[in-house]
Amino acid sequence: MNTPLLRWASGFGLALLAATAQAHNPMCECKEVAGEQIQCTGGFSDGSGAPGVTLDVIGYDETVLVPGKLGPDSKLTFNKPASEFYVLFDAGPGHVVEIDHADISPP
Repeated sequence: MNTPLLRWASGFGLALLAATAQAHNPMCECKEVAGEQIQCTGGFSDGSGAPGVTLDVIGYDETVLVPGKLGPDSKLTFNKPASEFYVLFDAGPGHVVEIDHADISPP
């Protein structure tokens, strides 16, 4: 049974699933705090937090400088590396955010 209504309903259902799957985009913000430290907060656009999600600090040579996971408050604070780096918030495929050290605002 391949009626136009059935095809439309199937297409509508797929579109609805795609919209639902993208309803929570990853978000991560990092800022300098007192004592030469950086604090990053991760979460999703639907307002949910991201406790336990991987947040690594990586050097430009791809060396992991600070391996980490967000705490129960969806935050991670670390000492600012002396060399250039970026922060990688990785909540899984399609849910990755990179923040370059030059984009981290001072206190």
